[in-house]
Amino acid sequence: MSFFSFGQSAEIDVVLNDAETRKKAEHKTEDGKKDKYFLFYDGETVSGKVNVTLKNPGKRLEHQGIKIEFVGQIELYYDRGNHHEFVSLVKDLARPGEITQSQTFDFEFTHVEKPYESYTGQNVKLRYFLRATVVRRLNDISKEMDIVVHTLSTYPELNSSIKMEVGIEDCLHIEFEYNKSKYHLKDVIVGKIYFLLVRIKIKHMEIDIIKRETTGTGPSVYHENDTIAKYEIMDGAPVRGESIPIRLFLAGYDLTPTMRDINKKFSVRYYLNLVLIDEEERRYFKQQEITLWRKGDVVRKSMSHQAAIASQRFEGSAASESALEQAAKEESG
Repeated sequence: MSFFSFGQSAEIDVVLNDAETRKKAEHKTEDGKKDKYFLFYDGETVSGKVNVTLKNPGKRLEHQGIKIEFVGQIELYYDRGNHHEFVSLVKDLARPGEITQSQTFDFEFTHVEKPYESYTGQNVKLRYFLRATVVRRLNDISKEMDIVVHTLSTYPELNSSIKMEVGIEDCLHIEFEYNKSKYHLKDVIVGKIYFLLVRIKIKHMEIDIIKRETTGTGPSVYHENDTIAKYEIMDGAPVRGESIPIRLFLAGYDLTPTMRDINKKFSVRYYLNLVLIDEEERRYFKQQEITLWRKGDVVRKSMSHQAAIASQRFEGSAASESALEQAAKEESG
């Protein structure tokens, strides 16, 4: 924003009507830091005031109109000059004329469609913002205010368990099973690994959660893989017939919902990656996609209680019942 030193100028401020009561959410900025922004959902009204404060009271400010916009846009970092707008709403607040004193203008964008979740990634940014502008002949005066949008999902009806095998002929045969394929962002991944045949010396085994961001189309597709979590299953050699339980809490990690082909510009997918390392430092992988979704705010039980419930559903064993009792004791204590 540039101002000339001569003539009248002004400052703009955008204030939401429900700023005192509206919830804020943390969101990562491009430089990796986290800031808090007002949180909105699809279909919610965005309303407030635009304050235009004159820097030299008594002097008139000529303008070509005052407006406010609500914008949803995708910016690909390798194509920075191009902003792909998927929502663009404009409200005119004042016709061309002049202002001789500071003024406040009301605005309201009713039931605004906000189809996608706010996202800041390695190669792409999806953002929503309000932009108020005093249009002038030489230099516009404008102010932007970012908001964050979360997309909520309902519990998936079909949520089958995942069963996979890792095998090297006559050397290794492992089966592993996870309780479901779709998890909400505060969920617990519960699973088991069965060693059916072990003839190579495994020294280490872990599960990674990998986030894969895909941007662009055709020949200019970029993939960015980011290991979000590493969960050590075992350190040392397993024996045939052994089974190892897995319990991985998602709440502590920086995750977003799965995003598929957002506005034909980018996707964000998540994978569970099983990694085995033998004594000769050879690595064996098996990868399986999982779907992550955002659940609406409900009264949440403690994480130990959630894990025990998931474990009970998955294993249906007396051991999980005792885990459930233990979790209940922890909550009451």
